[in-house]
Amino acid sequence: MKLLLLFILMSILSLLSGCNQSLVGGNLQPAQKSNDVAVTNLELGVAYMNEGNYEKALEKLERARQADPGYSPTFNMLGLLYQVLGENAKAEEYFKRAIGLNANDSSTLNNYGRFLCQSGRTDEAEETFVRASKNPLYETPEIAFTNAGTCAMTNNRREDAEKYFRQALQLNPQMPVALLQMANLSFEQGNALSARAYLQRYQEQARHTPGSLWLGIQIERKLGDKNALGSYTLLLKNGFPDSREAELLKEPEILKVPELLKIPELLKEPELLKEPQAQ
Repeated sequence: MKLLLLFILMSILSLLSGCNQSLVGGNLQPAQKSNDVAVTNLELGVAYMNEGNYEKALEKLERARQADPGYSPTFNMLGLLYQVLGENAKAEEYFKRAIGLNANDSSTLNNYGRFLCQSGRTDEAEETFVRASKNPLYETPEIAFTNAGTCAMTNNRREDAEKYFRQALQLNPQMPVALLQMANLSFEQGNALSARAYLQRYQEQARHTPGSLWLGIQIERKLGDKNALGSYTLLLKNGFPDSREAELLKEPEILKVPELLKIPELLKEPELLKEPQAQ
């Protein structure tokens, strides 16, 4: 929950920083301008959300909405708040109102797509992610494609997922979620060398998880590289001794990845706004 709120905070602060400039949310879209009362209360609402004070957050966001009923970032934020609170009907209402005010805002479309996918409406979600990605002014369409792939995975549509992950990687070869899922899909398809290559690219961009290490173990067992197998095994035992994957190491000759890798969480828009680290 805290991680979600931190991502939300980063996203909205990015939006707010562009209120009087030419960019919104890093998407190179014309900025919506608003009055000081609306912007200040939106900032306060975000701060209270980050603290977990949802009652105060709602109070400030409502004041922002009243101060400027046409300011879409407020409605996007209200949608995120009600989603966190589990009030899905209100969350959807506010996401739709935000989109109605700014139909080309890829940040809002991505957030709404996440909402739809998490609600089990995967077809609508994928359409929304694709719509977000098609905006020529969207700086990070690879995030929408990655989310579309993740959503397709939850619906067990592997071919569609692979298509979306490949599109994401064409735009940004360093997307960790897309790299890890392509490693997994390649291994499922019996292509262990390709799986190894994707996993090696993944570990250059992100820290290992129990699932990624377990996948590495399966890949190297398949390829017969005892040194690499030992390395992944040691990392899993030492780094994640209480994980399910570490427990599975005690069972002989396990060659199947448990539950694939676990479908990753959908990317929040703010996660896409982080600047890449210098190489």
